[in-house]
Amino acid sequence: MGIPLSPRPAQVIDLDAMRQRQQARKRLIRLAPELDGLEMVYHLPDESDAYFGMPLLAWGLREDGEVVGLVPWMEHLTPCQVLDDPEHGRFIGYRDPETEELFELPPDHKVMELEQAAAYFEYETTDEPTLIQQLPDTQGTHALCMDEGDAPWQLKQIFGWRLYSDGAVEALLADEHLVDSTPILLGDACLYPGHSRHRVVYFFQRQIANRIRREDPATLEALALMVMPESSED
Repeated sequence: MGIPLSPRPAQVIDLDAMRQRQQARKRLIRLAPELDGLEMVYHLPDESDAYFGMPLLAWGLREDGEVVGLVPWMEHLTPCQVLDDPEHGRFIGYRDPETEELFELPPDHKVMELEQAAAYFEYETTDEPTLIQQLPDTQGTHALCMDEGDAPWQLKQIFGWRLYSDGAVEALLADEHLVDSTPILLGDACLYPGHSRHRVVYFFQRQIANRIRREDPATLEALALMVMPESSED
């Protein structure tokens, strides 16, 4: 007995287009700064009994409605949930250091803040990425900037973050030659997006940046191991 034919015509499924649509729904559409000291908790497999806390820089609302905590991690302002690396760290949850409460979901007040702000600041879709939001950096985050060729790396303070309509987030650095007033604030002409000038931009918390400036041997050794693979690609 033969297999009955389906009355529905066969359709070609464009998997790339489907992936692009799904990825688009993951893009960030609104940011909110974390100002109450909430942390991301992560685990390093090499230290089986140890868990580490890292201050959250901000919360982000994705196009699909999901709210995620964000931390400067490696080369990006990264959603905590995507940290699942056996070498660099695995996301465990969020923590309130004042109460020592550990929780899996973003707090309701941040979810409401982001949803209300996104509804109020509704932007029209454009063909080219446009700037939709800026946040000041409140944690003294620094960037290790590496350029093409044999140019020396630079350690620069991050003054803010820009969210674009395509979901990209860029760190704002200062061109020291263009600084005409201090303190440096968002909107100053001396600020520029890091990846617009530098091939590689790695993010560090303030205490690590200070160790680099003090030329702490262990920190410089770890830094060299991180920079060497990049240098070998040139």
